[in-house]
Amino acid sequence: MNLKPYPEYKDSGVQWLGKVPKHWEMRKTKYSFNERVQKGFPNEQLLAATQTKGVVPKTHYENRTVIAQKDLHLLKLVKKGDFVISLRSFQGGIELAYYQGIISPAYTIMNPNKEISGGYFKHLAKSKLFIKLLTTCVTGIREGQNIDYEILKRNRIPIPTPEEQLAIARFLDYKTAQIARFIKAKKRMIELLKEQKQVIINDAVTGKIVIKDEGGRLKAEKRPDSSFIPHPSSFLQTVPDGWEVRRLKNVVKTNQEALSEKTSPSYEFNYLDISSVKTGYLISKPQKLLFENAPSRARRIVKKGDTIVSTVRTYLRSVFHIENECDDLIVSTGFAVLTPDEIIDQRYIGYLLRSDIFIDSVIRSSIGVSYPAISETKLGSLKILLPSSFIEQQQIVSYIETKTAALDLTISRTEREIALMQEYRTRLISDVVTGKIDVRDIEIPDTVDIGDTIDESIDEPEGEEELE
Repeated sequence: MNLKPYPEYKDSGVQWLGKVPKHWEMRKTKYSFNERVQKGFPNEQLLAATQTKGVVPKTHYENRTVIAQKDLHLLKLVKKGDFVISLRSFQGGIELAYYQGIISPAYTIMNPNKEISGGYFKHLAKSKLFIKLLTTCVTGIREGQNIDYEILKRNRIPIPTPEEQLAIARFLDYKTAQIARFIKAKKRMIELLKEQKQVIINDAVTGKIVIKDEGGRLKAEKRPDSSFIPHPSSFLQTVPDGWEVRRLKNVVKTNQEALSEKTSPSYEFNYLDISSVKTGYLISKPQKLLFENAPSRARRIVKKGDTIVSTVRTYLRSVFHIENECDDLIVSTGFAVLTPDEIIDQRYIGYLLRSDIFIDSVIRSSIGVSYPAISETKLGSLKILLPSSFIEQQQIVSYIETKTAALDLTISRTEREIALMQEYRTRLISDVVTGKIDVRDIEIPDTVDIGDTIDESIDEPEGEEELE
């Protein structure tokens, strides 16, 4: 596939864009879209705006969003093919509606006119350069920032010919579908590797295996059924003979340190929220923030050896052990920060708290349907299983790390492959929608599955739909 530039270019006249093909138009956004402000449709389905799947029914998210129960007639109507400016759109683009329904009145609904292809604008809105434009159209401070449509509609955007818009949409649908399938396969492989790792952790911290040191080499054997004894706990039906069942609060301290409201506004720190954490790993790196710009929930101080456990939205299974030095790391108040006593190996408690048996007990003990949470007191009362000696804890940790080292290396390499492909996709979209690459003469197969363009990553609704 020969990708080449257009023969002639001109200055677009806008700073964020640079040069565009000579025959392209530059037109104010307000001339390409009409704002849709229609209310009074309470029987339409409720929609959620997402940054990877567009605008889709809330039912796709089960219990992950707050469902409006009243005043549905005040919500705005969205028709299929509209674009929605959702909260924090400047972070990820304006979203295409794939369904008709109703959505928060805080959102702006853009209906494209006949001169602009929804397929073309869908990709333009996700391009790196366009998102750079959106960052200049925000109003509000801290987490209340939102796109101001009055500012956006005065900004000019590139308008290729109608034929070119269709060619661009078709090319990018095809290429992004290829990339999405590649990423999906790689992510599935990572999930399988993580499942293997989780099985190793589960078996080790629940005593299903006996670990022996044979001349400096650790060997694991299945623990005989005869060495388990009954235990009255609701979820620990039997435990290895000689192991202890203790309440969590008796072996860890909870939320020892937090930032004061009097913290200097210029204090800079690394911040982790719940959506950044999964079971045993980070989805995204900590965010650099100044205290004056940080959300009010950014308060809990974390140190090396601590384990953070989500106490809200517990179905997300957000648990992470802090293995390395972490100066200035702050986490959301939605986490409990657990610091183990000296009688517990810090790494062992990190593995134990990310085990399925513990996380499942947290979820079962949570209260609430759409926003399940567990109190600090209830969390501390949960029972955990401990080997009888510190040495055995260390042996278990060494075994887990030895058995999972190769898995971690493969996961790391695969994640790098995904990151490189995502970088390529970002660059390709920007180059095509801004005319750096001419795709008019590129042949595309007749059958392109638009659904395959979706990146199958975990996706949380944004803005007022997102809870923490």
